[in-house]
Amino acid sequence: MDYDVKDLKLAEKGKLKMEWAARFMPVLNSIEEKFSREKPLKGIRISACLHVTSETGNLMKALKRGGAEIALTASNPLSTQDEVAAALVKHDNIPVFAIKGEDNKTYYKHINQALDQKPQITMDDGADLVSTLHSQRKNLLEYVIGGTEETTTGVIRLKSMARNKVLRYPIIAVNDANTKHLFDNRYGTGQSTIDGILRATNILLAGINFVIAGYGWCGRGIAMRAEGQGSKVIICEVDPLRALEAVMDGFQVMPLTEAAKIGDVFVTATGDRDVINRAHFSRMKDGAVVANSGHFNVEIDIPTLAKMSQKKRKIRDFVEEYSLKNGRKIYLLAEGRLVNLSAAEGHPATVMDMSFANQALSVLYLNKKGKSLQNEVYAVPEKIDNEIARLKLKALGIKIDRLTPEQKKYLTSWQEGT
Repeated sequence: MDYDVKDLKLAEKGKLKMEWAARFMPVLNSIEEKFSREKPLKGIRISACLHVTSETGNLMKALKRGGAEIALTASNPLSTQDEVAAALVKHDNIPVFAIKGEDNKTYYKHINQALDQKPQITMDDGADLVSTLHSQRKNLLEYVIGGTEETTTGVIRLKSMARNKVLRYPIIAVNDANTKHLFDNRYGTGQSTIDGILRATNILLAGINFVIAGYGWCGRGIAMRAEGQGSKVIICEVDPLRALEAVMDGFQVMPLTEAAKIGDVFVTATGDRDVINRAHFSRMKDGAVVANSGHFNVEIDIPTLAKMSQKKRKIRDFVEEYSLKNGRKIYLLAEGRLVNLSAAEGHPATVMDMSFANQALSVLYLNKKGKSLQNEVYAVPEKIDNEIARLKLKALGIKIDRLTPEQKKYLTSWQEGT
């Protein structure tokens, strides 16, 4: 079996880490049990480009128990948990191509190695695997039935491909499932982003000005948790509706050029590039901390920050100190990559349980229906979304009410009024 991981001696630690995560993933566990009995993915080749975490490891195990042939690579050079990669290779016989801290050349080499198995289904987290397949490995497209995408950034890229008529197979946007973005993006990103910042810096969040660029579901989650830590939260937005919502939620809203003058910690969560740039760096006060929670390391204009600086040094793990020519210092976390996965462990398993249940059931759906779909980006079928919510409630021991036949009839009729 071909693989490329840091050290197989880390496997025992990774196995225990996955076992711990599995305790908080009851929905995925129930799917794995069903997959193990029925083998609905027998012989299906899956190439996955995902963050190699303990939760991802449990998803890979579930798919393999369903009969799939898996190859896994990382979706970010800094997000791999090396012990999990080793455990999947040693204990589960799953080819993994991922090493934390790998350079860009190795990153894309690993993507190509995962593609070498001629996948029938792709699983992506940012669309790097899909874009590589469409640009460099077009000869493999004939084998592909469909794919899944788990991030806002990736869905944006794939919808652009679909609009431009270059997408060659159907994609299910797992990111857009209610049981994904309402929980993973909000509660997962919110908690794990704060976790990453604290692990990297150990600063006190109480009383500081905490600036968040972007008030989508991820930005909302970060704002909730920063406020809970006692920070004075400032939101910067380009969308008037989201900005208005942030105001109604009780946060200050202002342009980023104004926030730059007073912010202590800055976090980007937009999915766009150069969100924090020269205009903002030049206004930041001495000691400002800058981090990114979006998928790619383009949201902070790091090349410009480097040009504005007279020197750079690593002052802590995942903290780089940029000394500007005017004497002020700016601290960049995790090289501008996802701070929650680079400096911490990513989202808690409880929310990833629903996200990866969506992944597993979407793969099953594609295996059954993929050949009948157009080359478009599709939402997760509502039936799957609702079933995952039902299973999660059941696992939590929570019961809810049901509509009576009369209530159902009323909600689907128009005759009854006052």
